[in-house]
Amino acid sequence: MTTFLVRRLAQMFVITLLAAFVSYLLFYIAPGGPLAKLAEINQGGRNRLDRDAESRIKKTFDLDLYQVPRFMRWLIGHPRGALTISGQEYLQSLQVGCLKEGRARLVYADGTTVESNCLEPVYLKDLPDPQRRVGNGVLRLDFGLSQQILRDRPVMDLIGSRIGPTLWLLGLSNLFALIIAVPIGVISAVKQYSKFDYLVTTLTFFGSAMPTLFLGIMGILIFALTFKDLGLPYLPPQLAESNADAVVPVFGSIVAGTVGDRIWHLILPVTVLTIVSLTGWTRFIRSSMLEVLRQDYVRTARSKGLGERAVIAKHALRNALIPFITLVVGVIPALFGGAVVTETIFSWPGLGRLFISALGNNDYPVLMAILLIGTILTLVSFLISDILYTVVDPRIRVG
Repeated sequence: MTTFLVRRLAQMFVITLLAAFVSYLLFYIAPGGPLAKLAEINQGGRNRLDRDAESRIKKTFDLDLYQVPRFMRWLIGHPRGALTISGQEYLQSLQVGCLKEGRARLVYADGTTVESNCLEPVYLKDLPDPQRRVGNGVLRLDFGLSQQILRDRPVMDLIGSRIGPTLWLLGLSNLFALIIAVPIGVISAVKQYSKFDYLVTTLTFFGSAMPTLFLGIMGILIFALTFKDLGLPYLPPQLAESNADAVVPVFGSIVAGTVGDRIWHLILPVTVLTIVSLTGWTRFIRSSMLEVLRQDYVRTARSKGLGERAVIAKHALRNALIPFITLVVGVIPALFGGAVVTETIFSWPGLGRLFISALGNNDYPVLMAILLIGTILTLVSFLISDILYTVVDPRIRVG
């Protein structure tokens, strides 16, 4: 097991670096970015002020660097020097003087000072550039600053403010879907071709045919708008909590910002996501159980005189869950990535909506942070699924 874990962790590290570099490269060669609005302003021609503004923006976001050093700054925070500024331009922005104690003080035009030994040569590439925002690097959990959504705010602060609502939304919906899907799928397989099986099959096919977008909009139209017009107990159509107190039939008075208010807002999006996950998981469990129930070891268990419940629970269900593990463990990266469609429909302040907002505003540091963390969680979920296989089925060994 130790050899397996070391090998897999090494593979995960290499894959993460490759995925990060490819994603970083694709984002920055795509149309748009920090210079997009400036280019629109300058369509009629460029003047000296426009060129100066473009130069400042390029330095601020490291757009004047090649892809590899820019990627290394983002990943590990190095190199940190003024990599592309010529010596003449750089020296005009500072004054050099030698102090009595043998130290050289370099004073920038903006007042920033750097000291070094007078006896040692000072190379321009080693000097810090005050115009650049070089962070500590992703390996130190510094994803840089937001460029568009909340300018100059750390990306980790943005993610931290959105991860809570996403975990509640997806955590509850997947938990409910799992609790309901497994018993329904098992019963449907055991009672194949019964009325219950036909009903479950019909409902799951119907639910699978309904896109999340359609279910979300219909839920808002029926349970939020129509129910409110009819004086029935309605549900809120958007956000994670109310802006003001509300009085709802049957539910009574709901105070904005309380636990009851948040639960009230969770009901509709959680129901939509539960239905979406439930339909697919139920069909998957049913198919897996039907395949296992035809195996020889199940017939052998029955021939030994074991009760039907023991056969289903100890022999059939345990083996039917082996392929289901991969599906369930795949929820881990989804918990971080967010439900993009659902969060957009319900204006839910989660990571999925943050990703769409960053994508629309070309906020690359936010996009890269979400994609990189999602990639790592996906690889971790695969590793967990491989380990769980050995727990569910003792015949499986890793090495």
